[in-house]
Amino acid sequence: MVMEGATDGEMSLSNMVLGFLEDFERGQRRPENDEEEEEGSGGGGDTAESKAFWQTQHSQLHEALAKMSPAESRIRADTEEAVKSMRAAACSCSCTGRPAARDCRLCMLRHVADRLRDAGYNSALCKSKWTRSPDIPSGEHSYVEVAVQTRSGKAVRVVVDLSFRAEFEVARASAGYRALVTALPEVFVGRADRLRGVVKVMCTAAKQCMKENNMHMGPWRKHKYMQAKWLGTPERTAAAVAAAAAAGAVATPVVVVPSVMVGSPEKQITKFRASMLTFDFGRTAAAVELA
Repeated sequence: MVMEGATDGEMSLSNMVLGFLEDFERGQRRPENDEEEEEGSGGGGDTAESKAFWQTQHSQLHEALAKMSPAESRIRADTEEAVKSMRAAACSCSCTGRPAARDCRLCMLRHVADRLRDAGYNSALCKSKWTRSPDIPSGEHSYVEVAVQTRSGKAVRVVVDLSFRAEFEVARASAGYRALVTALPEVFVGRADRLRGVVKVMCTAAKQCMKENNMHMGPWRKHKYMQAKWLGTPERTAAAVAAAAAAGAVATPVVVVPSVMVGSPEKQITKFRASMLTFDFGRTAAAVELA
């Protein structure tokens, strides 16, 4: 589902700045003979080895995106309905003063989280934050998360991002990379493990794209940075905690996790599962098995 007409000022400005930096980097690396550089641009992108690489990336991406369980499909359908209702509503933005909340990404995320919660899901607006390290700059990213309990009693994270494709767009991308970005859904709904596979494919492809275009790999394109957006330790909004308490959840103190250094994914997942025990998973209509 493509979010037609949606705009996000903050995201647009960020993409503009990153695109400018990438163009500048490309210009700094361009040889004096531009014509020769243009003829040879792509770093061997038309070679048999390059074609085999992009075919492999397409295959891996398709496999990662295709592994959607029935539960994820239901959440996706309900998310689409929530987005559709938001677009039809004539409500104002509560955080930027814009005349239409449907033009604000944060308002859209809040609306989707609320609608999913009303439908019986344990959903919340989440924000991931990470501190600066020698490899990547600091940053933060907001998305919706649904905590689903399987038949085995295991708690599983389902990530909902309304502008997923835009997170991987690159200025002056190679044809192979552009095809991969086009294959991404505008709205992503999927388990954390499935998302991890998609991020790995796209970051590997971005690295190859930069190599073919004779460009430096910006730290904001690195695997560790992209993982931190969705696979770190998020903060769930107070609204989700209040909703759980109103539904009769055990009044267990909820620890708000401060900004964290991006480290081992396994350690982060363990920390998150521990915090998920403070939420009421019994609100879902029925437990589902996520294969």
